[in-house]
Parts: sequence; structure tokens; C-alpha cells
Amino acid sequence: MKYSDLTGHIIGAAMEVHSYLGCGFQEVIYQRALSYEMQLREIPHQREVEMDIFYKEKNVGTRRV
Repeated sequence: MKYSDLTGHIIGAAMEVHSYLGCGFQEVIYQRALSYEMQLREIPHQREVEMDIFYKEKNVGTRRV
């Protein structure tokens, strides 16, 4: 799948979640719903992967992204 195609599929999944749920929920609700929608669409993904943060080649901690 080309990146532009993948981007279109991800945006479509996000729009479906927003159309279905509307606004007003906590971020975690949208994260879970989007993850489920992406599973339904067979879009490979991971939620809140912990990554190392570097400052001038020095590891200064981690962050979930």
C-alpha cells in the first residue's frame, strides 16, 4: 500500500469514528474506537508505543507516542 493510500485509509477510519461518536468524549475513548476501527479495516497499527527521547545523542527519557 502506498503512503498516500494508507493515509487515506487512516483518515477515513478517523472520520468514521468521529461521525459515529461525535464530540465530547475523553481522548482515550477516541483512541480505543480508532484502534478498533483500524482493526476492522485491517490497518496495521499500535497504540501509545513507548519511545526513547534523545537530546544531542543522549537518552533523556521515554514518552508514549
